Amino acid sequence: MSAIPPIVVTPSAAADAYGRAERGTVSNAGGGFGATLERALQAAVGSLHSADTTTMQALSGGGNLTEVVTAIARAELTLQTATTVRDRVVQAYQDIMKMPI
Repeated sequence: MSAIPPIVVTPSAAADAYGRAERGTVSNAGGGFGATLERALQAAVGSLHSADTTTMQALSGGGNLTEVVTAIARAELTLQTATTVRDRVVQAYQDIMKMPI
């Protein structure tokens, strides 16, 4: 079972990114917004698949209860995060559509 590690942004990395954006030296080495979104979606799907795999192993008698609960909690948090991001994107779209031309 290979779990996809979550995307973690440290405060120092965020501060560095803000500094580069302010100076206008932001590079597209990471592939831009689309690539970042794709990586986040792959991580979310990976988390859900990991929870599914761990649960199926436990049902067949080969899993650890702690691992199952942890995997399900991670999957639940991932789903809640994805839902929140989706809601905010839809709200931003609706706000933009309400703007006068």
